[in-house]
Amino acid sequence: MNYSPLKRLLLAAALCLVALTGLAQGKAKYVFYFIGDGMGVNQVNGTETYLAALEGRIGTTPLCFADFPASALVTTYSGTNGVTDSAAAGTALATGHKTKNGALGLLADLATPIYSVAVSAKENGAAVGVATSVSIDHATPAAFYAHVGYRGEYYKIGTQLPKTGFDYFGGSDFLKPTDKDNPGAPDLYAQCEEAGYVIARGYKDFKKKMRKAEKIILFQTETAAKENPTALPFAIDRKKGDLTLQDITRAGIGQLSKSERDGKGFFFMVEGGKIDWACHSNDAATVFHEVKDFDEAIRVAYEFYCQHPDETLIVVTADHETGGIALGCGPYELHTDAFKYQRMSTEAYSRHLSALRQSGKAFTWELVERDLAENWGFGNGVTINDKQLSRLKKAFDALAAGTAEQSKSLYASADALADNARTILAECALVLQRLRAPLCHRRRQRTLQRTYRQHGNSPPHRQGGRLGNEIEPASPKRFASAKTT
Repeated sequence: MNYSPLKRLLLAAALCLVALTGLAQGKAKYVFYFIGDGMGVNQVNGTETYLAALEGRIGTTPLCFADFPASALVTTYSGTNGVTDSAAAGTALATGHKTKNGALGLLADLATPIYSVAVSAKENGAAVGVATSVSIDHATPAAFYAHVGYRGEYYKIGTQLPKTGFDYFGGSDFLKPTDKDNPGAPDLYAQCEEAGYVIARGYKDFKKKMRKAEKIILFQTETAAKENPTALPFAIDRKKGDLTLQDITRAGIGQLSKSERDGKGFFFMVEGGKIDWACHSNDAATVFHEVKDFDEAIRVAYEFYCQHPDETLIVVTADHETGGIALGCGPYELHTDAFKYQRMSTEAYSRHLSALRQSGKAFTWELVERDLAENWGFGNGVTINDKQLSRLKKAFDALAAGTAEQSKSLYASADALADNARTILAECALVLQRLRAPLCHRRRQRTLQRTYRQHGNSPPHRQGGRLGNEIEPASPKRFASAKTT
């Protein structure tokens, strides 16, 4: 028997409800669908290991969703490639259909539209929300409402958002709000307002506008969006007043609860999009902070579950793995506690160094050495060897001379000094990270899926498995064992 995406998802809920609660109706009223972009098994396990290390012990401290009673591993591939991208993976997660890499909401022929569980939910009378920590027109959220052959058609994707009639959207902003090929075309903000959407800038603004808004979009403040419209700040870089994924999730629950029609509940997809971005930069500390932050958003949904335990289904999954983080390399040791000394993301530290150079102070090795101790713990909790110190000095010399090359990943770049600091801290933690090559990925990487309730049939299709390029196994001599205090 063939089922629509909504019915397939609700059937999973139905079977578990019968098994666990024996509800007569046999379906979930409130469905949360959390997607950790790039969040493979080691991203989760590494985060839990890091949290335990912060408590001064070997082991793991479970994340909220890791304690959910049902879990499964899935193989990942797209309709045309052994290795997926986020567009094909997002389409698989949203519709249950495999497609070509780069495509959103279309079959591999790039002509036949396929529709998401979010569309099915709306057609069945439920309120619908789509949210992310990156731009709302990025691959994963767009897979739930758009139909394009190429994920980079951001303006075209954005024009389809207001046509959905979904009740709530949340994210950093639109990536391409204007049509450069047609300057006279209305921008996406105007199109959304024409379709009846209220645009809120920041969580405080949302709370003011929510009461009267039938449909609402939550973005960062205009100041934050001007600084970086592509995504919310990394959790490790967050400042007071920054919009968070928890804010976006809490706002969505409020709006969808208000918009619920005839007791038919809601469907809410929430993406932790910057896990993937940190993984592309092979920035382990930032990855662990992002996974923990994603879990905090899930906790918001879990609080809702506690109020509606017999009516709520929470699904947590990933579209693929990114970065190839290997926990433990060289000796039989792991020192994830070393990551507590990293104060900011690698790309933020690169910006910090640039500001330091332009501060008017003499940009000397002594200044930078103190700064590395403060922001990475080198010599101030983390012991590095002579070769590692020499690498840092060499990178400093190039930066001071203006000859340093930028290290680039798919979503960010950093100077060689910041990048060496990242790499050396990972070496001290005995965490191996692949060299950057965003288009070279491991085949059939498995990703983690957990649901709050046990389901009795196969979950919606998951596709993808992405990571950085392969390198030869590391020799134990390459790494300095960390000594942390």
